[in-house]
Amino acid sequence: MSNEIKIETGTDELLCVIRDRVAVITLNRPDARNSLSDTLTPALRTMIKTCGENPEVGVLLVTGAGKAFCAGGNVKGMGAHRDKKKLEMSYEDKVADLQERQRLLTGALASVRKPTIAALPGPAVGAGLAIAMACDIRIAAQSAFISTGYLRVALSGDYGMAWLLTRLVGTSRARELMFTSEKVDALRCEQIGLVNRVVPDETLQDEAFALAKSIAEGPTLALRYMKDNLDEALQFDFATARDHEAERLIRLTTTADHKEAVQAFIEKRKPVFRGS
Repeated sequence: MSNEIKIETGTDELLCVIRDRVAVITLNRPDARNSLSDTLTPALRTMIKTCGENPEVGVLLVTGAGKAFCAGGNVKGMGAHRDKKKLEMSYEDKVADLQERQRLLTGALASVRKPTIAALPGPAVGAGLAIAMACDIRIAAQSAFISTGYLRVALSGDYGMAWLLTRLVGTSRARELMFTSEKVDALRCEQIGLVNRVVPDETLQDEAFALAKSIAEGPTLALRYMKDNLDEALQFDFATARDHEAERLIRLTTTADHKEAVQAFIEKRKPVFRGS
């Protein structure tokens, strides 16, 4: 039986445990469909950074308690109902504040140099969808659905929504999903590439953790460089990306993990990686 280490998040609205080199981060406001709050969101930012830098963590698995992943922002706290201090901020300060909050949440999540997985037990809406899309892989329960949601509150999107959505489903579908805010069920999400796989509701957490665990057992440096290569595929021309791939592969040929992988292949056994 594997050991489970509970990580203190500072609030019951966010839970975190490390098991088998997987950091399971759970948004824990089930009564509010795990919508973001002034307590939950800062804790989530901290956990992304903490787990992303923890050498004992190989994969981050983000999920939601109950029957939702994350319903996005707190609509009741928008507009005239916002915190008085925020209402009194200048336009420039409000912009800078949101830019910083975005950088430390979806920006930080996308920048983690470890594989990240989002497990969706239910709806992922607005900023909640952006969080899921900022992860490398998404697994959804059959009853889950997504919606961009912004149209319904007359907003244009935040937390990198348009960038993330366009790269996952393409320009035409991204525009459709933004302009309509329609609910898209899990099976269609899989068909259009928004989620990687759909599983029965009752097995979601087990299957998501099994995938995370299998990846976390892999060679840490190779996974990091794979992620670098995949990110650069969206940024650079073919020649530049190809040259960077070559540099990283040659670095990896000198690692203990590479030597262990080769020896394990020869001996027909499962390799044991040490992250070096």
